[in-house]
Amino acid sequence: MSKLVIKFFAPVNEQTANKLMNVIDEAVNNGIKEIVLLISTPGGSVFHGLSIYNYLKGLPVDKITTHNFGSVDSIGVVIYAAGTERFSSPQARFLIHGVSANFQGQFSLEEPQLEERLKGLRIDIENIAKVISVNVGKTEDEVVSAMIDRTTLNPEEAIKWGLVHEIRTELFTSGVQVVSITT
Repeated sequence: MSKLVIKFFAPVNEQTANKLMNVIDEAVNNGIKEIVLLISTPGGSVFHGLSIYNYLKGLPVDKITTHNFGSVDSIGVVIYAAGTERFSSPQARFLIHGVSANFQGQFSLEEPQLEERLKGLRIDIENIAKVISVNVGKTEDEVVSAMIDRTTLNPEEAIKWGLVHEIRTELFTSGVQVVSITT
């Protein structure tokens, strides 16, 4: 068997990122040369999403196909963009938006700490825009503008945008191994 189908139906966080990369490690170690990543995610951690993207792009495999089978939101769009072939189910959506800093509990920040958080946010926006830009043929400024506007795309709009290559109902063919990653 040279193909593995992975169903990623989960938020992007430390647990799901580690599980995904471990499944891929095992597959590559067993000679898998093609990975199909079925993805539906509300997004989540920018750190983990960018790490997954970079990991997927650096794999020694022949082909990575991504297929949105529900909603690919937020940092999920970055992971989805790692596909050399990108498909979408007809009733799917994509959400592209900016990043935010989460503050929990009561605490105080001094100016240098606030500047550090702001610089981190700007770098995250820049990295996300670079990834999407490189993969869809938009400029980084166009992607940043889409992030600011909180752009939601249906599959047809995503094709025009350059994110999706084709709308397909069939997720995978029978007879392939499917591994599920959920919360």
